Amino acid sequence: MFDIKWIRDNPDAFDTAMSQRKNVSVRSSTLLEIDDRRRQIIVRLNEAQEKRNSMSKQIGQAKAQKDEARAQALMAEVAALKESIPAGEAEERAVEKELRDALSSIPNMALADVPVGDDEADNVEYFGPNGSAATVSKVRAPKPAFAFAPKEHFEIGVAEKDMDFEIAAKLSGSRFVVLKGQIARLERALGQFMLDMHTTEHGYLEVQPPVLVRDDALFGTGQLPKFEDDLFFTPHGEGRLALIPTAEVPMTNFVRETILAEEELPLRFTALTSCFRSEAGSAGRDTRGMLRQHQFNKVELVAITTPEESENEHERMLVAAEAVLQRLGLHYRVMKLCTGDMGFGARRTYDMEVWLPGQDTYREISSVSVCGDFQARRMEARYRPRGEKQAPRYVHTLNGSGTAVGRCLIAVLENYQQEDGSVLIPEALKPYMGGITSIGGR
Repeated sequence: MFDIKWIRDNPDAFDTAMSQRKNVSVRSSTLLEIDDRRRQIIVRLNEAQEKRNSMSKQIGQAKAQKDEARAQALMAEVAALKESIPAGEAEERAVEKELRDALSSIPNMALADVPVGDDEADNVEYFGPNGSAATVSKVRAPKPAFAFAPKEHFEIGVAEKDMDFEIAAKLSGSRFVVLKGQIARLERALGQFMLDMHTTEHGYLEVQPPVLVRDDALFGTGQLPKFEDDLFFTPHGEGRLALIPTAEVPMTNFVRETILAEEELPLRFTALTSCFRSEAGSAGRDTRGMLRQHQFNKVELVAITTPEESENEHERMLVAAEAVLQRLGLHYRVMKLCTGDMGFGARRTYDMEVWLPGQDTYREISSVSVCGDFQARRMEARYRPRGEKQAPRYVHTLNGSGTAVGRCLIAVLENYQQEDGSVLIPEALKPYMGGITSIGGR
């Protein structure tokens, strides 16, 4: 969320940034008009309070001088002021809410290196801060070659047996799946493999957060109020709780309403959780298979750091997410998203897109974003810089998928499929699969 003082000092920069975001019409003039009204109300309230205090003193003086008529007149004026102040305070609260609601619906401002564009067609391939296509080709597996026409994941023999959409539809409706047998074990192996890598090699602390959260947590990370339709809610007491769309929500909110010491940073968390999304607005997209589900498992990465280190942390998080696909031998590319395709809270986003031979295309498997202090302002998450006299500053937050387990399962099935309907097990997963080399087949 933006600081209105920054918008007042930088109206042109704000307007330029918002003009580059998709479907954003707000401009600084609208916000500053609301803020002007708020400031005028505050001035009136302060003047009324000062006048009341002054008159109260005059009442005492008039009584000391035994000027009862003047004392009575002053007391009447003070009484009128006392009645007007609560109304002014209510007006101030209403305008404060109007301004907060307006600011909370505005997306983050992109960093200078983010390409300006309207949609995914304007995204650009990213090869790292000092990389090149030639350098990247040495660490990313090539596209697999097949002597037969590769199938989509749900058409492969072992998946036809152990990936059941019919039972899921009976239980829950469309966009759900029941995984059974060897496919279920492979999905579990992927999640465990990712967690072990991120905790032992990349310094993330494994946590198990709640998957039901309050509105305040969703507001903190930017899902509310703008994306309420994408969430699943359940009544709870006199309010409600929401099923998390990503573990980013609870893990980022670990530092909500907290002042950390700089020595505690960076904080790095990872979790394997189920995620729940209504997929509002995606009707008709990816209706076959398990690419777009209402419920799916994901290994999430979250980092909390200082402003000076946030961009370095972004590159570090991307490397951690990429390591998953590299270790699994999956071909992929990294795209730097343009301003029109970037998420609400992000200042810069890298999308990892894995190659799916069954679809003959790349599909997103991870998004890694740096949010600056955008979420921290919504959460009131700060840190105290080294030195006793330093005022607290807002932390910077980052999040990324490390990776989406269901989509990684799809990628393994399609890239390691065999003509007889079996699927080879990548070397990195064999210890998690009891040493077997393949699943399915005749």
